[in-house]
Amino acid sequence: MNSRINFNRHLLHPWADLPSLGEDEATPLITRGEGVYVYNDQGRKFLDGPGGMWCMQVGYGRKEIAEAISRQALELSYASAFSVMHPKEIELATRIAKVTPGDLNRIFFTTGGSTAVDSALRLCQLANNIKGQRNRKHILCREQGYHGSTFLAASVTGKERDKSLLDTEKDLVHFLTSPLLSADPLERSEQDFCDFLIEELEETIREIGPENVMCFIAEPVLGSGGVVVPPKDYNRRAWEVVKANGIIYIADEVVTGFGRLGHWFVSQEIYGVQPDIITFAKGVTSGYLPLGGFAVSDSFVSEISHDRADGNLFSSGFTWSANPICCAAALASWDILKRENILEHVKEIGPYFQKQLKTLEEHELVREVRGIGLMAAVELQAPDKISGESLLDRDYTLGDLVDRHCYALGLMVRPLINICILSPPLVITFEQVDELIEKLRAGIQAAHIELGESY
Repeated sequence: MNSRINFNRHLLHPWADLPSLGEDEATPLITRGEGVYVYNDQGRKFLDGPGGMWCMQVGYGRKEIAEAISRQALELSYASAFSVMHPKEIELATRIAKVTPGDLNRIFFTTGGSTAVDSALRLCQLANNIKGQRNRKHILCREQGYHGSTFLAASVTGKERDKSLLDTEKDLVHFLTSPLLSADPLERSEQDFCDFLIEELEETIREIGPENVMCFIAEPVLGSGGVVVPPKDYNRRAWEVVKANGIIYIADEVVTGFGRLGHWFVSQEIYGVQPDIITFAKGVTSGYLPLGGFAVSDSFVSEISHDRADGNLFSSGFTWSANPICCAAALASWDILKRENILEHVKEIGPYFQKQLKTLEEHELVREVRGIGLMAAVELQAPDKISGESLLDRDYTLGDLVDRHCYALGLMVRPLINICILSPPLVITFEQVDELIEKLRAGIQAAHIELGESY
């Protein structure tokens, strides 16, 4: 009880609802985790549907990671990346460079996904300034895309309902239509919708002027915007347009990297895209410690280094960049992923996960199920009988209602307005997938019954 009182009195949590600040008694108090489950302060067990926040790759309670963290803390707890190097940093960078596509061999470490995106964008700005292309400052991104909560990362994020009254850069940022086929008001075929998206990209570049566009930043699969799986060939075609116009292509793989779709990175493996920069975070340490970064191509760096650098520094970094303990956690997680063939497991269980989730579309409250690998979204729709509320209020009512009923049943989901986001730990078994589906179905049905009583 004291912890809950302290929460209400002293903590300002991410995405805090300011009108109800201090009234969040229903917020779960989680005290421990094991495998794909977490436990609250009363000892109740919950299947972790969101996998923390897209990051709990190898599951909770891994002694190997805890021991690696402990050993590193005793051996070398801190080293400033501004002035020295350490073995774990070098080893992790080497491993990442071996699994990135093409010549993305230069690794920059940050503290998480937001700082990775922010740093990558700043590197692009610096590169164009060094090359005498100071007019190239405009950024192309997508509606429903999510790239973080630092100023630049938030500015290129297309989740409009997240922004509220927080300031963001608007003059240099251009949002393209979300590649969500089911949201197309014209109900075009997948091919026609893809053609429209590519034509829109080409037209936007023409309007701004390709000589003024710095970069295009895109998640291969849009994560926090609602697990948007783009039309077939969209990613590849967009990359071809971007590169034909001399524009930098940034693939944001903060969610999709490190096994979520069964590959270390998916840009080239699944979508045939060779980015200039790939950002990563979350799954790199399986959520045990904060770490992120980006991989940048040798060809990109060669244009702004050595004699071409014009004496400039990449004056960006963080106190915790490449922290030894964080790198040790990442290496231990990597070893587990390899030793237990977890990426292959994701390739096997992912289709089953998606197929079983699809059965939920039979329910009246489910508008659509979409996803790939071990990331999915169950989009809910409010019954027409609900009246007296705005669409936004109805969305939130429905998402929160299903979330509450699922929690009562022992399942944690991540309600994103009217969408249940799911990205369970990669070690989830077939039996645990069945458990997740069963509890989610029961939660949706319980919400349906409660709504029926209020008609």
